[in-house]
Amino acid sequence: MTAPPAGAPGDRPAVPVLNVANILTIARLILVPVFVAFLFAGPDTDTWRYAAFGAYAVAAITDQIDGSIARHWRLVTDFGILVDPIADKALTGAALISLSVLGELPWWVTALILLREVGVTLLRLWVIRFGVIAASRGGKAKTLLLNVAIGLYVLPLGGPAATLRAVILAAGVIVAVATGIDYIYRALALRRRAASGTAGAATADDEEEWADAG
Repeated sequence: MTAPPAGAPGDRPAVPVLNVANILTIARLILVPVFVAFLFAGPDTDTWRYAAFGAYAVAAITDQIDGSIARHWRLVTDFGILVDPIADKALTGAALISLSVLGELPWWVTALILLREVGVTLLRLWVIRFGVIAASRGGKAKTLLLNVAIGLYVLPLGGPAATLRAVILAAGVIVAVATGIDYIYRALALRRRAASGTAGAATADDEEEWADAG
């Protein structure tokens, strides 16, 4: 089946809200409290830690594929555009805060990452009427690094493995800060282009890219 061309948001063909991409997004939201429950059920028990890791890993995988499915099969919906970033932030925020409460992550790391996530979301909302700031490659790399690092912090690791996860987390924090600065620059550039009348209209693909974590 040949997919129809992507057009402006108003020209997007009708798509059922209950589609594969949105089901994956909803599943990620449902897995957030499941993950937290497993993590706190036995913070010093390996079995519960592995269960929490499994829930987080499944949720993180849905984060990587739901946007791709929506774009490839033209399943972009307003529901997905709204809920997907909420699910992303809920998963990351719940994991970081939980690990900090358990004393396994410094609170400054959690605060810095959450500040960056909220700040980028507000920036995108600030310029949304002028255009879409799509997720950058650096933003997607940040998401991958943090997902891997958080997953490893959930596992009961020690020795070289514990050192490795700290290195991956540090890389994720550095990329998060760097891409956060880049998003500020892109938002200001978009505002300048809008003021000069050169900003382009957003497409349906752009909207789903906006929804992707970045």
